[in-house]
Amino acid sequence: MPEVHFELEGEFIELNQLLKLVGLCDSGGIGKQIVASGIVSVDGRPELRKTAKIRSGQTVTLEDVLIRIV
Repeated sequence: MPEVHFELEGEFIELNQLLKLVGLCDSGGIGKQIVASGIVSVDGRPELRKTAKIRSGQTVTLEDVLIRIV
C-alpha cells in the first residue's frame, strides 16, 4: 500500500481539499464526489462528510493509498 505523508500547516484540513492537495483528484469538487461515493476512510472508518476536519495524527485511506497527517 503506497503511503503519503501530508504536513499539516494549520489546525485542520477539510477532507476533500486533502485529497486534492496530495494529488488523488484534480479539484475539491471531484474530492467531494469521491468522499460521497463512500470509498474514503478516516482512521479505519468510512467517512461520508465531504468537509470533515482532518487533524494531525489521523490517517486517511482511499482505495490502496494511505495518507498520514503529520
